[in-house]
Amino acid sequence: MSLSGLQPHLKLGQLLLFCNMDAKADPSNPVLVDLIEELESSDANVYREAAEFLGKVNRDRPEVNLSDLDRNTEEGDTVVVPGKLLGSGTLGHELEVAAFKASRSARQAADEAGEFTYIENLVEERPDGEGVKIVV
Repeated sequence: MSLSGLQPHLKLGQLLLFCNMDAKADPSNPVLVDLIEELESSDANVYREAAEFLGKVNRDRPEVNLSDLDRNTEEGDTVVVPGKLLGSGTLGHELEVAAFKASRSARQAADEAGEFTYIENLVEERPDGEGVKIVV
């Protein structure tokens, strides 16, 4: 393996750590770290599964469009997007959507079609996770 393209000040241990980052992401956002810890300690399987997605590096977290939600949900569903909700498409039915992040247009459209909230608020409202689905 040729290391000629690497910066000379990198040590081998640093290079290996960098290459293994996807296997064990270490989020530096304190809000995200607190949310992951809260979800992991939950009794609800749906929240523990959401924590697994949120624990990935940013580029591997799900990005879900409104059109994806429209195709994969039904009227009255409550869903968690363990990543970012994007505003492409429309919602043709009422549903409650919780996400870690969302674009302004996605938040607005979700509020118009039902309700948008952040994951930590949904956990407070429904700590048992009953009736909550994950969309990735």
